[in-house]
Amino acid sequence: MKRAKAELLREYGPFEDAPSIGGVTFDGERVWFAAGERLAALDPESGAVVGAIDVAAHAGTAFDGRHIYQIAGDVIRRIDPATGALVATIPAPGKGGDSGLAYAEGALYVGQYRERCIHEIDPETGDIRRTIRSDRFVTGVSFVGDEFWHATWEDEASELRRIDPESGAVLETLEMPEGLTVSGLESDGGERFFCGGGSSGKVRVVRRPSRG
Repeated sequence: MKRAKAELLREYGPFEDAPSIGGVTFDGERVWFAAGERLAALDPESGAVVGAIDVAAHAGTAFDGRHIYQIAGDVIRRIDPATGALVATIPAPGKGGDSGLAYAEGALYVGQYRERCIHEIDPETGDIRRTIRSDRFVTGVSFVGDEFWHATWEDEASELRRIDPESGAVLETLEMPEGLTVSGLESDGGERFFCGGGSSGKVRVVRRPSRG
């Protein structure tokens, strides 16, 4: 297993009306982050908040190429980011204990914080298809091509982990600097990971390891 220190590239925030950051996702242009009672859209180049949707946004956030999925309490809402309209709602598998969220190849992957696992669920029904186990509290979840990454947050320490998507075996870790925890995780598909910073109210950028 490869181990390395996370390289911090940039910090955004803290943001007004965002005392805590939950999930984060990327739509190709904007970084969306869960800020409690709204989803906020961040321009990653300027660092400015360029939009918001008034919707409960307590934990993980994901984007499927068209819609945003947002965990709020014991449900996952599918939202049209262009209009803010609610498209559909499905039950969240952890019934309020859910954390990270990612979309890949027709499935949602939902982190379960204290259960230390990730559920693959049907995005139409919420039915659990399979479960991937972890040995740490799971927060953010992200796919980058065929790489599966998730964040951990335990004992006020966090790391990013690349795991085998079938077995859950840890292949690589990036250890966050002391005191910097990760509440949500998403990639831009390139060298950047966007990381929710929990109660810091910040979104941080960590370099994704090059595959050269």
